Amino acid sequence: MAAKNEVNVEPLRTKQEIEDFKDALKLTGGQRDLMLFTIGINTGLRIGDILALKVSDVRGRDTAVVIEQKTGKKRTLYLRNIADEIDAYTRFMDEEDYLFSSRKKDADGRSKAISTTQAYRALQKAADLLERKDIGTHTMRKTFGYHHYQRSKDVAILMEILNHSAPSVTKRYLGIRDDEVALTLADFKL
Repeated sequence: MAAKNEVNVEPLRTKQEIEDFKDALKLTGGQRDLMLFTIGINTGLRIGDILALKVSDVRGRDTAVVIEQKTGKKRTLYLRNIADEIDAYTRFMDEEDYLFSSRKKDADGRSKAISTTQAYRALQKAADLLERKDIGTHTMRKTFGYHHYQRSKDVAILMEILNHSAPSVTKRYLGIRDDEVALTLADFKL
């Protein structure tokens, strides 16, 4: 369901848009949804990889290594800048708990991770509050990529982080090319 609805998702391009979205998440979903968003925009992981994280993967760590589900490639996550938020969020959680647990249990009575559809719905509630129609689970990954590029201007590094096959794929994915063209034409007059 989520993937089909995410054709036209966009990154949150300003710090104010990010803060507004965080505020909306606090109102519509609470700490779990806010942490999901925080992890997403600070790591650039795909939603499936975020939902597979367990407390032991991230608690008390500056870095974590994951194997991406889509590519099968290793990816190092840099968590130092959000370590305080992670520690506060996981304070009362067990090491083997999923970071984003569902209320549903498996056959052995252990909690399961929320589904990508549940994650999508959580983001949609916040998007609806802000009257935005361009938000989906990929918004987090795109937001990470957009801001990383704006800071570094290094599409090759970002391409590697996102595991894209070519710089053109990364630029198209983030809509960077459109932004760059618009900037060059903003004050162009002969």
